[in-house]
Amino acid sequence: MTADELLALLERLGIEASTHRHAPAFTVAQGNAAWAGIPGVHCKNLFLKDAKGRLWLVVAPAERHVDLKRLPERIGSARLSFGSAELLGEVLGIAPGSVTPFALVHDAAHRVTAVLDAWMMAQPEVNYHPLRNDRTTTLSPAGLRAFLRHTGHVPEVVAL
Repeated sequence: MTADELLALLERLGIEASTHRHAPAFTVAQGNAAWAGIPGVHCKNLFLKDAKGRLWLVVAPAERHVDLKRLPERIGSARLSFGSAELLGEVLGIAPGSVTPFALVHDAAHRVTAVLDAWMMAQPEVNYHPLRNDRTTTLSPAGLRAFLRHTGHVPEVVAL
């Protein structure tokens, strides 16, 4: 699915969203410059694999520190490490730097467990890359939940 196809899907699902184009942002630091003026919570997305082979997508506010050593006790996983670029491409169909909960649309086998930060999901607007890192899509947390339901993913909402 392309970014434009994703945005068309959001529209078909009745999910209100707005998308902004900007310079590619591969890191939170680059994103902070690119996201200036875009309202809502800007987020980071961590594609992780645990010691038992389970895959996780942890989504949190961009500035939130996520301690990978303490995260397993919060989400019920084994020891965590970052998933490889190859695994990311295989399972979510995207490249590093473009990780987003929208990529779960490519996870038809439901191999990935989505974990969403509770504070982030209580905010009025959240922002994610629409499958490419030169755009940011703003929507409500309810819209994100509706999208994830459409993909068949039931996220865990956890205070990170």
